[in-house]
Amino acid sequence: MKRHRPYPSDLSDARWELLEPTLSAWRVERRGRGLDIGRPPEHDLRRIMDAILYVDRTGVPWRYLPHDFAPWETVYGYFAAWQKEGVFDQLNGLLCRLVREAEGRDAKPSACVLDAQSVKTSANVPAAGQGIDAGKKIAGRKRHLGVDTLGLLLAVWVTAASVSDNVGGINLLSQIATAHPHVSKAWADTGYRTKAIEHGARLGIDVEVVQRNPAVRGFKVIPRRWVVERTFGWLMHHRRLARDYETHPHRSEAIIHIAMIDLITRRLTRESTPNWRYT
Repeated sequence: MKRHRPYPSDLSDARWELLEPTLSAWRVERRGRGLDIGRPPEHDLRRIMDAILYVDRTGVPWRYLPHDFAPWETVYGYFAAWQKEGVFDQLNGLLCRLVREAEGRDAKPSACVLDAQSVKTSANVPAAGQGIDAGKKIAGRKRHLGVDTLGLLLAVWVTAASVSDNVGGINLLSQIATAHPHVSKAWADTGYRTKAIEHGARLGIDVEVVQRNPAVRGFKVIPRRWVVERTFGWLMHHRRLARDYETHPHRSEAIIHIAMIDLITRRLTRESTPNWRYT
C-alpha cells in the first residue's frame, strides 16, 4: 500500500543520510555470511527504520503497526537482529562523535555522569524481570544511564528496580572504561558511594559524588547531575519509554538507543522534535 502522507516520526532525507551507510553495511555483511539465501526480496531499510521509530515515538505495540509499513513480524525481526548485532549501539556511538565534533568538543569524551531512573512496567513484562525500588516506591525496572557532559548516551543497563545504584554504577563504569578509555572522571549522586567509587578507582576513573544541599527547599539545579536528568527528560518524550513495555531488558536498552538516535539525528540536522505532550 502506497502511503501518501508521512508520519511525524519518519526520517527526513538528511537524517537518513546519517544512518544509511551503517545499515547498508550491515545488510552487505549479512549477505556475505549467506544469511539471506532463499529469502524473499529485501525490504527497504529506510521504511524498516521508519517503522521502528514510529513504535518508539507513539508507543504502540508492534502488532499495531499501520499496514502501510512492512508486516510487524518483519519489522520486529529487523529490530531484534539490529539489537543483537550491536547496530543501534554502533549508530549511537557514531552520531555522538559527530555531535561532539559539531559542538567543538573532542570526539572522545573524557568525563561522564551517572544516574538511574525507576519506571513502572506493563503487564507483559515477566515478574522475574521486575523488582521494587524501595526508595522511590516503584515496582518495575530501573534504567541505569551513563552520559557525557553533553547528555549523550555512553552506556545503558536495564535491570529490575530492586538493583541498587551501586551495582548499576559498577556495570556502567565497566562499560564506559571498555568503550571509552579516555574517560577519567565521573559525577554521580549519593547512591553511588563506596563500591562504585572503589570500582571506578580500579578502572582509572575518579568518581565524585555531587550532593544536594539539604538546606535548600524545592527544586534546585544540581551541578553536573542536571545533565543526566535532562537526558531522562529527553527520553520521556518518547511514549514507548513512558513505561517499560519490553519483555526482555536488552530490548528495553535497544529502545533507549533508538530514542537517542532519533534525538541526535534531529540535533545534527537542526530539525525540530514533535512533542507528544502538546499534540
